[in-house]
Amino acid sequence: MTTAKTADQAAATLADPRWAAVLARDAAADGQFVYSVRTTGVYCRPSCPSRRARPENVRFHASGAAAEQAGFRPCQRCQPQQPAPAAQQAARIAEACRLLESDEPPALAELAARVGLSPWHFHRQFKQHTGVTPRAWAAARRAERLRDELGRQATVTEAIFAAGYNASSRCYAESDAVLGMRPSTWRAGGQGQQIRFAIGQCALGAILVAQSARGLCAILLGDDPGELLADLERRFPNAELLGGDADFERLVAQVVGFVEAPRLGLDLPLDLRGSAFQQRVWQALRDIPPGSTVSYAELAERIGAPRAVRAVAGACAANALAVAIPCHRVVRSDGGLSGYRWGVERKRALLERETGE
Repeated sequence: MTTAKTADQAAATLADPRWAAVLARDAAADGQFVYSVRTTGVYCRPSCPSRRARPENVRFHASGAAAEQAGFRPCQRCQPQQPAPAAQQAARIAEACRLLESDEPPALAELAARVGLSPWHFHRQFKQHTGVTPRAWAAARRAERLRDELGRQATVTEAIFAAGYNASSRCYAESDAVLGMRPSTWRAGGQGQQIRFAIGQCALGAILVAQSARGLCAILLGDDPGELLADLERRFPNAELLGGDADFERLVAQVVGFVEAPRLGLDLPLDLRGSAFQQRVWQALRDIPPGSTVSYAELAERIGAPRAVRAVAGACAANALAVAIPCHRVVRSDGGLSGYRWGVERKRALLERETGE
């Protein structure tokens, strides 16, 4: 290759955005393209750990098949003709989740062996992908089955065993954390459970505050008080909804004061009802100091699940305790505001109150 052609090829490679992925050995780019090296006659995936080639010797190809058609052979080190490591990991975790769906989930060592990993590596990868441990995943899935079976089976006992519990006592011991109430009460749609509530006004519009025997179970914001009440009724379809008395009105005033000035803090018990993953996200949200923000990706990192960004966003959206669980402190990676169930303008107003702007 002449000097001029060499310089032109080097310039073309350096200008190609795919070269940055090769330099960074970006595993996220695996599967999107491969690159070949003229001097070695091989082609590699972007994350290949081999010594980087000189840019004038590099060509980019849409796929391994295209590279082989051009006369290159696959690298023996990164094996680009095989599924990308990230895809292989995802497949292993998906298989493990399927195995955990059984009534008798395998122990950690057996589960790891069945997906071809050591227990330590499997446990670490599973938590990175799902945000929870295999044990917590199995418990959450069993809880979901319990909720489904309570609406399907003829009796509570049949629902407990159909959900995979091997003893009623185990279910009842977990039911408060899993359902927020006894299975029989859940089966009745919350019938017999009393929820006190009141609707008022604050600087952000209408506000509904509701409290169960365990603590605050809803702080809802909106424009239409009727919509807020309908939301509460959907959450507790058969519970007894009671208007607040004078003592409750004082609690509501305390919550409204907190919404107006989030830096004051809210020293009241919360009734949190969600999956194991949602609970972890909500706790991480409570650890974000007033006036600070994190991105969804950073929040996923904090709970040890860097690949679960979408699931983290879903947990934020499922939050029913505005400001008390400060999902308004989560922003896009570029710092932009989005994804707030009570409206972006309320999110902006809350952050401005916290930062004093």
